[in-house]
Amino acid sequence: MKYCDNILETIGNTPMVKLHRVTASLPCTVLAKVEFFNPGNSIKDRMAVKMVDVAEEKGLLKPGGTLIEGTSGNTGMGLALAAIIRGYKCIFTTTDKQSKEKVDILKAVGAEVIVCPTNVEPEDPRSYYSVSKRLATEVPNSFYVNQYDNLANRDAHYEQTGPEIWEQTDGKITHLVVATGTGGTVTGTGKYLKEKNPDIKVWAIDSYGSLLKKYFETGQLDMSEVYPYITEGIGEDFVPENYDMKVIDKFEKVTDKDAAVMARRITKEEGIFVGYSAGSAIAGLLQLKEGLKPTDVVVVIFHDHGSRYVGKIYNDQWMLERGFLDVKTVKDVVNGRRNQPLVTISADEKVSEAIARMKKYDIEHIPVEQGGELIGSISENGLFNRLIDDANLKDALISQVIQPSFPLVSQDTPIEKLSVYINRENGAVLTKDDSGNHHIVTKYDIIQALGR
Repeated sequence: MKYCDNILETIGNTPMVKLHRVTASLPCTVLAKVEFFNPGNSIKDRMAVKMVDVAEEKGLLKPGGTLIEGTSGNTGMGLALAAIIRGYKCIFTTTDKQSKEKVDILKAVGAEVIVCPTNVEPEDPRSYYSVSKRLATEVPNSFYVNQYDNLANRDAHYEQTGPEIWEQTDGKITHLVVATGTGGTVTGTGKYLKEKNPDIKVWAIDSYGSLLKKYFETGQLDMSEVYPYITEGIGEDFVPENYDMKVIDKFEKVTDKDAAVMARRITKEEGIFVGYSAGSAIAGLLQLKEGLKPTDVVVVIFHDHGSRYVGKIYNDQWMLERGFLDVKTVKDVVNGRRNQPLVTISADEKVSEAIARMKKYDIEHIPVEQGGELIGSISENGLFNRLIDDANLKDALISQVIQPSFPLVSQDTPIEKLSVYINRENGAVLTKDDSGNHHIVTKYDIIQALGR
């Protein structure tokens, strides 16, 4: 029989997948090392177990002990899996910018999670770094893992990730691209690969709001580079000890928006449901494409799974609120018509007057109002069918032929979503602007907007 003795034995040997569509503009071969195939759905499983192993070997972690760590989520998941198998407890601190999914997952695997503010200095007693360090001094029989300065982090990638990539590419890798935070993956993997072939280039992807790129280029800790950013799991406001900058050839910064949009593209165009940092890595690679040639073989680390970001980058509303989605909305359609006033008709008017109004304004759909309230609708198609059966209907009141009201949608609704409301039976929707005025959007409006 072939089976694993426990879930930790499934860590590693993750697949390499060639990318096609999102990297179509690049002249080279691009391979993704898809790390969400690890049991905790991220590359952090590798170093989490390694750090526990080393702590046990050194006698720093004793039976029944408690693992304490500051984590953006993925390292905590790896540590929690190790804790379940080895019989430890877990207390994790994280920041309030991390996705709710990550916090819920950590709780699901038995960890106690303390959420700390993001926008404070690392030394601030409220920061998730400081809180985890304090807890390690207060909780009996505990071990502060400290993934940032614990060199077992980078050792895990030197021993596992680097050799796997070298073997999977048959030694043909020319570039390694890593969206980097603690420095363990980029340093450990890069060190191994450069020992095999010193000509391999290691490119680290940073986030705007992080000081790593500036430190790499100047050796200066410039705190003016530091400001809040949304991208999770990469970038830092200090330099962890896991970094060996001599291993890295280049740093490149990527915006929150570009990373989020690219993550969604990878998922939709390559069928690989990736997290935020994968978007950063590919966006950064595209920014550096001038340095690539057809014979290059680029390996990009895809750190984690998209399920941890369903409430964020994979949520249209969240993306729209931050201006990350370059999509046309109902508001764009209305503004494109220069806010023409809504044409309505009273329920007490005659059908003939509705027909005349349709001809005058060259429209097919009219909301019906009564006492200042919109109570229904009429359409050219609906009237046509009724008039064919009864030509005298043109003298009837609108109230006798009234149809259901057009659906009311918010102004930030993407045009693509309107297909749910606009169909053969219903040819329009209504929206209300910030001043309380109603506007109508029809099939024709959508076709015009998408054609611009």
